Amino acid sequence: MQTIKMDILGLSTSPSSGGAYALILSETNGNRRLPIIIGTFEAQAIALELESIKPPRPMTHDLLKNLVLSFDSEVNKVVINDLNEGTFFAQIHYKHNEEDLELDARPSDAIALAIRFKAPIFTTKKVLDEAGIVTEDVTAKTEKRKSSREPDAELSQLEILENELQTAIETENYEKAAKIRDQIKKLKG
Repeated sequence: MQTIKMDILGLSTSPSSGGAYALILSETNGNRRLPIIIGTFEAQAIALELESIKPPRPMTHDLLKNLVLSFDSEVNKVVINDLNEGTFFAQIHYKHNEEDLELDARPSDAIALAIRFKAPIFTTKKVLDEAGIVTEDVTAKTEKRKSSREPDAELSQLEILENELQTAIETENYEKAAKIRDQIKKLKG
């Protein structure tokens, strides 16, 4: 099974999704994104850990991490390994007594745990081919314009992205808007 390393790009919410969030994963060495719809609680658990915010009492995923550690185990990686009728499936790969083991989990819970263990996140090629969204590589385009010495290349690219962002917001495509927002942040700074 061929796997592809993913990074967490961000979380996005959409009023049309009934309060659910989209967790956006980004291909580490590519330009594909994988949006996964997750619940509010899981989004909060992921966001708190990403922002290094420690609640006064352990949350469920913190408790689970402590439990795993108490059994002298460690999470090695998380793999989003299947997509069936719009539902993603994942496995937590962990080590216990020198034995490599796997445990089925929801992707949101697996990722919340992976963040706490600083474990890498992967998906299968099949899942990414089926549900991934190809995005333009803004950095490469900007570098190409810079190398051709086109004046104000960054500014024109920024204007294009800001127009795309406005269109995405107006059409309530919040996942795309979040990606564009992050690209704008990269250009600005």
